[in-house]
Amino acid sequence: MDNAPCLLASTKWVSVHSSAKYRPEFPARGFEDLDDARRWATDFVRWDNTEPLSSGIRTVTPEQRHSGEDLAILAARDQRYRAARQANPARWSRQTRNWTAVGAVTLNPERKPETIPQSAQSMPLAA
Repeated sequence: MDNAPCLLASTKWVSVHSSAKYRPEFPARGFEDLDDARRWATDFVRWDNTEPLSSGIRTVTPEQRHSGEDLAILAARDQRYRAARQANPARWSRQTRNWTAVGAVTLNPERKPETIPQSAQSMPLAA
């Protein structure tokens, strides 16, 4: 039996839970009822997708990435950094940051079989 969907859901939950519990709006004493929890969760998901910048997708929001806005944002950043470097090269000891859009993004990318230790390749998956 393949545990990948379960592992992905589990990992995503850990990530979401870590973000959620440190939000100042998170109720220290729990929710009043199920509707209260649903309202809070809806607001949290909206915030999580639209406000925090994610370093894994070159510091844009998930919403910007999903809508394709990231391409223009990253191109403008690249142009701004290149212009700053050209205007004052002494301040730059290396190249500018890589502002190209990233490809597919996953929480737990599958490793190629050749990178998995031989001992782990024959281990059965938990049921």
